[in-house]
Amino acid sequence: MLIRVKNRWIGDGGYKDVLIVAVPLILSFSSNTLQMFVDRVFLSRYDLNSMPAAMQAGVASFSIGALFLGTVTYISTFVAQYSGAERFRRVGPAVWQGVYFAAIAGVLMLGLIFFARPIFNWMGHDAAIREYEIIYFNWMCIGSFPMLVGVAFSCFYMGRGKTWTVLYVNGIANLMNVVLDYVLIFGKFGFPEMGIKGAAIGTVVSSFAAMTIFAVLFFQPRYEKKYASLSGYAFDWELIKRMVRFGLPSGVQFFLDMLAFSLFVAFVGRIDNIAMTATNMTFSINMLAFLPMIGMGHAAGIIVGRSLGKDREDIAKRATWSAFQLCSVFMIAIAAAYFLWPDFFLSAFRSKANIENFEAVRQLSVNLLMFVAFYCLFDTGNIIFSSALKGAGDTKFVMYMSMTMHWLLFAAPAYFIVRSNLSHKIYWCWTTATIFVCVLAGGFLWRFLDGKWQHMRVIEKVAAMPPIAMSETPPAESDY
Repeated sequence: MLIRVKNRWIGDGGYKDVLIVAVPLILSFSSNTLQMFVDRVFLSRYDLNSMPAAMQAGVASFSIGALFLGTVTYISTFVAQYSGAERFRRVGPAVWQGVYFAAIAGVLMLGLIFFARPIFNWMGHDAAIREYEIIYFNWMCIGSFPMLVGVAFSCFYMGRGKTWTVLYVNGIANLMNVVLDYVLIFGKFGFPEMGIKGAAIGTVVSSFAAMTIFAVLFFQPRYEKKYASLSGYAFDWELIKRMVRFGLPSGVQFFLDMLAFSLFVAFVGRIDNIAMTATNMTFSINMLAFLPMIGMGHAAGIIVGRSLGKDREDIAKRATWSAFQLCSVFMIAIAAAYFLWPDFFLSAFRSKANIENFEAVRQLSVNLLMFVAFYCLFDTGNIIFSSALKGAGDTKFVMYMSMTMHWLLFAAPAYFIVRSNLSHKIYWCWTTATIFVCVLAGGFLWRFLDGKWQHMRVIEKVAAMPPIAMSETPPAESDY
C-alpha cells in the first residue's frame, strides 16, 4: 500500500503535482468559505432572521450571476491550454476578453435591483425575512461588477497554475470582509449599526479591493514582455466567439444549477421557518467541506487543460484520478465528523436571544447533517470529474447532464413535495436531494471513462510548418 502511494506521489499528474496547484486554491476557497461562514454566524447572533435571509438572497444573486461567472471563470482553461502549448502571447488577449465580458455582465447585474421586490414577494417568505432579503440582494448586485472583473484577472494566475497569488489576494480580501462585517453589522469603532446591510457592504468593499490588487499585478511589465498583458488589450472577436462557445455552456450550467439550488431552498422555506433556517444552517456548514474541494476540482481542470495543450492525455488522466483519490480521503473524514460531532458545527450558530427557536432548529439540523454525511462522499465525483471534463472543453455534456439532474431530481421534487400532503416533508426533500447527488456523480464518471474528452481542445489549432526543401547538392562556400 505504501509503495503504491509513493509511486502515485511522484511524476507528472501524481499527488505532488496536483497538490502544488491545488493547495493554494483549497486554502483560497477555504478562506472564502470561512468568510461566508463567519458572515452567517455574525448575522445569526445579531438577528436569527437575518442569517437565512442573507443565505437566500446571496444564493439568489449568485444564481443569476452564475451565468456570467461560469463563463468568465472558463478563461482559466484558455490560459492553461495556451500555456501548455507554449503560445504565451495569446494568454494576455484571452484574459482581456474575459475582462470585457465581465465588465458588461457587471453592469447588467445592476438592472436586477429593480426586480428584487417582485422576486422575493414571489418566494413568499415571512415579511420580516423578506425585507432583509431585498436589502442584501440589492447590495450583492452592486458588488457583481468588481467580483466578476476580479475573477477575470485572477484567471491569469489560475490558468498558469500560479495559485499562491490567488490565495494571497483572496486572503487579504476575505480578512478585510470579516473585519468590516464585525464593524458594520454591530456598529463598532464609531460606525453605525447596520445589521444585514453592513454585512453586504463589507462584501462589496472587499470585492473592489481584490479586483484592484489583481489588476495591478496583471499590469506588471514582466508579464507584458511574455504574455502581452498590456498590448493584448484589443478586442478579439474570434477569441470572444471561442470563449462564448466553450465558456457559455459552463456559465449556463452554473446558472441553472444555482437557480435550482435557490429554488430548492425557497421551496423548503415554505414548509416553515424552522425548516428554512435548519436547511440554510446545514448548507452553510456543508460549505466548509464542499467549497474547499472546489479548489481541488479547479486544480484538476487546470492540469487537464495544461496537459492537453501539450498533447499529453496520459498526464491529464493520471492527474484526474490523483485529485479524485485525494478528495475522497478528505470527504470521508468530513463525513465522519458530521456523523460523530454534529453539535461541534452547529454550536457556532447558537444565539442567546433565540434559545427556544434555536433548539428546534438544532434538532432538525443534526438530522439533516446525516444526509450530508452520506452524499458528500459522492460529491467527490461531481467535483473532480466534471472539472476534468470542463478543463478539456467538454462543457456541453456537463451542462446538459447537470441541469437535467438539478431540475429533474432536485428542484422539481421539492416543489411537488412541499405542495403535497406528505408528512415530514423536509426529510422527503432531502432524500431526493441525496439521490440527485449520487446519480449526477455516476453520470460524470461514465463520461470521463468514455474518453471523448481526451481529443478536445478549446484553443485554435496552429497550422503545421511546411518542411524545408533540402538541396541534393551542397551549397557553395559563399552561401554560408
